[in-house]
Amino acid sequence: MTLSLRVSEDIIEEIRKSIDIVDIISEYVQLKKQGKNFIGLCPFHGEKTPSFSVSPDKQLYHCFGCGAGGNVFSFIMETEGLPFLESVKKIADRMNMAIPELEHVTDEATSKEDSITKIWHNAHALSAKLFHHVLTSTDEGKEARDYLRNRGFTKEVIDTFQIGYAPNSWDFLASFLEKRKFPMDEMVKCGILSVREFDQKPYDRFRDRIIFPIWNNKGDMIAFGGRILSEGNPKYLNSPESSIFNKSETLYYFHKARPSIRKKNEAILFEGYVDVISAWKAGVDNGVASLGTALSTTQAKMLRRLTDHVILCYDSDNAGQNATMKNAAILSEAGLQVRVAILPDGMDPDDYIQKMGVDRFNKDVIGQSLTLMGFKFQYYRRGKNLKDDGERMTYIHQMIEEVSKLSHAVERDHYLRRLSEEFSLSLEALKQQQIQVYKQSKGKNEERKVVHSNFSKQQKRLLLAYENAERILIAHMLKNNSVANQVQRKVGGAFNIDEYQAIAAHLFSYYADGFEPNPSSFIEYLEDDKLKRITSELAMMTITEEMSEQELADYIKQIKNYPKRLEVEKLKVERKKLEEAEEYVEAAKIAMEIIKIEQDIKNG
Repeated sequence: MTLSLRVSEDIIEEIRKSIDIVDIISEYVQLKKQGKNFIGLCPFHGEKTPSFSVSPDKQLYHCFGCGAGGNVFSFIMETEGLPFLESVKKIADRMNMAIPELEHVTDEATSKEDSITKIWHNAHALSAKLFHHVLTSTDEGKEARDYLRNRGFTKEVIDTFQIGYAPNSWDFLASFLEKRKFPMDEMVKCGILSVREFDQKPYDRFRDRIIFPIWNNKGDMIAFGGRILSEGNPKYLNSPESSIFNKSETLYYFHKARPSIRKKNEAILFEGYVDVISAWKAGVDNGVASLGTALSTTQAKMLRRLTDHVILCYDSDNAGQNATMKNAAILSEAGLQVRVAILPDGMDPDDYIQKMGVDRFNKDVIGQSLTLMGFKFQYYRRGKNLKDDGERMTYIHQMIEEVSKLSHAVERDHYLRRLSEEFSLSLEALKQQQIQVYKQSKGKNEERKVVHSNFSKQQKRLLLAYENAERILIAHMLKNNSVANQVQRKVGGAFNIDEYQAIAAHLFSYYADGFEPNPSSFIEYLEDDKLKRITSELAMMTITEEMSEQELADYIKQIKNYPKRLEVEKLKVERKKLEEAEEYVEAAKIAMEIIKIEQDIKNG
């Protein structure tokens, strides 16, 4: 095995033993204890029901939905898109382990790209410091300082969020970066600067704007948001998207709010960075923003990995309320329970905090948030005259459709009673209408579920005896080298499934090299990603602690007999052809062969 020309196996093993895979994966996935293992929603594919399992005993993970699996290194490689050595270095750095061999680890294929990315990050960080200095320590920043002070932004807030000010100049930042030898073409590509069309000369993108740095999930600065200080449009200007800044994959302040979201098991989702900052002043440290009203499934999954609950706190205007409805559906689809904070008409979170104070915001807005269904009752009323028969019936029908989507009978009954009492309607009539709507909307889905369920059951029945035997044997071989030695003597490389044959061969070699049973360590012995995933799946199987001699013999028998069964089926086909051709003598010879093989199978 060759793990690396620069990093010894002993160092890899030392790092692997120093970390708990549950601690690492918990930073990416919300895990819950279930028996000996932890379960959560798979970060590698969309799902509502947890099928992702992590074993602290085996230091492995496996998704029973998409098949992803491996150890702590492969998890970092898949989630962060890093090569092996860089994943090792990342974990070593997290443990504050000084590994000289890893100090200058880079992947040749990506080193140039990483170098450019580092330049971009450094340019953002340095620019942010410059903007912050201008805001806090210069005469040019006085007007911006006064504006922020009047909005309740204290020094602590400004320092915490590294807020700055970009002067009303076309080349203030451009000349600063050029003097510090930053390549101007890269500064344009990363969005810090723009370029003039007529002479292609770089100029400052952000001018006369209060600057809000934007970070990625790791805490690297990747973009800026700028609010115009005087008159001008647009009011808010964000950096353009680039290879390091993708709005649909970024949540403002996520890198700092993450611990609080996990601890409180709740996130509060705002529209923009100013709302997050104002809420932070009010003591809301689990707030993030989607940098606009549009929310992506990727952002929803980011939240779902940390929490079960999200409170939406958007502006009270039509755009904000429409976005609340749309994004609530995306969050619900990701498996989150959604509540909605209601603001008075014409207010956004920042306005409310400025006018009503932090206590009222926490008590009357966040503390009095509505269930999603409660919000829908308000939402569908907007713009309707419920005294008009037609509009009233439209509203009632809309609410019945929404009630029909609820999965719990008690909830459906509660909201139907609410409709019945408000509009003096028969509860029985509402229930009949709701059942009719439910059948119309769910009929086809239920049919598909039944077909899928039957197919799944059929798939489970199709797990043949020899395949089950090979899986169980390898699972035992991974935890017991004595079993592996017996299998090597009696079966050798005669596994029928190619992948299992390859895993067994590697396992025989692994033990021959003097390694002790350790599935997590063995996975590093494998180079093929597919074999790693299959091995993690087999290692996560629930098996008996010990395997009896009889069990071992039975499984080996199944493996050895399978090729013989195939041969019997082949001979039966050949015999039938001979019989149809009236070549009875040859057919009889084949029949004798079949009897002999079947007797051999029976005797084992």
